[in-house]
Order: sequence, then C-alpha cells, then structure tokens
Amino acid sequence: MNLVVYVAAGALVLSSALLFRRPRTAPWNPLTVSTSAAVALGGLVFVCSAPLTLATVNDVTGIPNFGAPLTYGMLSAYSCSLLVLLIHWRGGPRERLRRAALRCVAAYGALIAAIVVLFTLADAHTERLRDLDTYYANTPGMREMILLYMLGHSAAILVMCVMCVKWGREVTGLLRTGLRLILVGGLLDAAGFELTKYTAIVARWTGHDLDFLSTTLAPPAASLAALLCSAGFALPRLLPAVLAQWHSLGDYRRLGPLWSQLRFASIAPKPPSSWWQLPQERLHWREVSIHDALLALAPYFDDRVREKAREAARRAGRGPHEARVAAEAAMVAHAARCAAVGGEPPRVPSGSRLYATEVSGPSGLVELARALETVQHTAGTVGEGTVRTSHG
Repeated sequence: MNLVVYVAAGALVLSSALLFRRPRTAPWNPLTVSTSAAVALGGLVFVCSAPLTLATVNDVTGIPNFGAPLTYGMLSAYSCSLLVLLIHWRGGPRERLRRAALRCVAAYGALIAAIVVLFTLADAHTERLRDLDTYYANTPGMREMILLYMLGHSAAILVMCVMCVKWGREVTGLLRTGLRLILVGGLLDAAGFELTKYTAIVARWTGHDLDFLSTTLAPPAASLAALLCSAGFALPRLLPAVLAQWHSLGDYRRLGPLWSQLRFASIAPKPPSSWWQLPQERLHWREVSIHDALLALAPYFDDRVREKAREAARRAGRGPHEARVAAEAAMVAHAARCAAVGGEPPRVPSGSRLYATEVSGPSGLVELARALETVQHTAGTVGEGTVRTSHG
C-alpha cells in the first residue's frame, strides 16, 4: 500500500512541477499557482496518510498519533486549495477573486488551528496507524477533531461538485472534460470516502463495528478520487502544453538534416548550456541558427539555379507552391556547396526572399528541409561530406 501511495504522490508532484514551470521573466499567474498548489497538496496528502509516513512522524516527534493532525491539516489545506483553484478558474474581477480566496484561506486556516488544538487537548496515547478515526470515535477531543476535518472536506467537495455541474453547462472542449473528471472524482470521494467514513464512525457511536468501511474501502476510493480531481484540474492546462512540446520535438527532428547542411555557415550564439531543455526551447534555438545560416548564405543565392529548378519542378507536375519551395531548396543547396568550398558568389545575387523566411514559426523551414532532402536524394546537388568537412 505504501508503494502505491508514494507512486501516486510522485505523479501528482511531477504534474505540479510541470504546470508551474515558466520562464523566469514571466509574471506570476494566480491560476497556474493555484493549480500547481492544489495538485501538489494532493500528492502531499497521499504521502502523509501512508502508514509508513505516519509511523515515521510519530517516532520522530515522540508524540503518539502526531501524524493524525498533520494528515488532517494537510487534507484541509488540500480542500481549501480546491476551492481557491475553482475561484480562479471561474474568473472575474481580480479584487473579487482575491477576497473570495482570502475568505477560503481564513476559514480553513481556522479549521486547521482547531484540529491542532483539539488534538492537543485529547487523550490519544495509543498509536493507531490505520483505524484512528474509528478507534477514537468516542474519545473527547479526538471525536470533535475527526468530525471537524470530515465536515471541512465534505463542504469543499459539495461546493466543488455544484460548481462543476453549473459551469459544465457553459463551457466546451478540454475545460468541460476536465470539469467532468473533477465531478466524477468528487462524487467518488463523497460516496467512497466520506460516506464510508461517516458510516463507520456512526456505527462506533451506536456500539457496532463497521471499521472495514473506514480502513479497507475508504483509502483506495480517496486515492482514486484525488487522482481524478487532480487530472481534471491539470488536463486543460497541461495537455495543450504537452501537445505543443510534442509538436516542437517533431519539428526539431525534421529540421535536423537542414541544420546539418547549414550549420557551418551559422555564426549565431550557442544556446545556453542546460542539462535539460524543453523541445520548444531547443526548436527556438535551431530556428534562430538556421535563419542565421541562410542569411550568411544569401550572397551565394543564384536566381539562375532557382529558375531552372522551378521549371523542372513544374514540368514534373508540382503546384506553384511546391515548385517554389523545391526551387529555393535547390538554390540553398547550391549556395551551401559554393560557400563550403570557398567559391565565388554570383555577380548578381538573388533579390527574392525565401518562403521559409516569410512565414512565422518553423513550418516554412520544415518545408525547406524536406525539399532539400529530395534535392539531395535525386540530384546530389550538395555533397554532405563536403559541407561537414568544411565545418570541421
């Protein structure tokens, strides 16, 4: 059980780190901060509730069951973070959002303080790692502490589910999918965690023993519910970023052959040394370097080569755009060959712009890279070994 809990916690903390990663110069975004905080707190709740963690905390502090108020306080903070996140997710005037968030923090801050005070006043000297809620269900102080954290969490889940139902009717796409995941997670939490806990505690009050509901059914339901809720919060913000990074990785690789042919001509500064760079950052530096190489090769561009290649492409049945890109690729390949061997540039350099330099983003360079590969494979215009040898 400990391993499963820690793996789930690690997944949530990693998602939080990915969500929170931003450029150093970028301003703080309350929505990003609240999303990361909620997901990270969900992971910390998993860690704190694991029996191994509870036993370690009790041993380190020397206080039996000290892990209980720590876990309940962390769960209350997680409940608060869910409400704060929904407040920012819903949007509105900044001042109104700030006041609503502060009210949530104040309410749950008072609840956490009350949990600590009640635990301090209670007589709970027998360590219970798995069944503390039911074992101390009739103990003064502990009874109120348990009910308090349960009620605080129930209130947060109820508000969250109501907001998801109302808001889900107004939005579409990934946001609606995320809200549905949150709603499913909230309902699972209410039925699988809270209802079973309440039932087991009330059974203790009436002299019955339904502890298995609290010790066996509630923990996995709570874990799955937290994962679903965290996935719902993270999906609308994380998935587009992941897809963007994936597309950037593809473009970065597709530009590899073009960069290998032109890198000898680039004098652009090297990218900052980092043991880990996201694909978008790597793609940006490759684009800058390729554009710099094309600028350095511009004096070697020969319109005669370009027109000859365009006519050949049109005779081969290519459309105007494909013929233009193919002709420009042939001209770039010819210019790279001449520059690599130290040849003289044409007396009248080309005055036209490359399509790859007219469009924003990497799409134009990717087209040029593909066309250049075709030129190399069919006509052998540029000797790859020649260019690389010159660079060395």
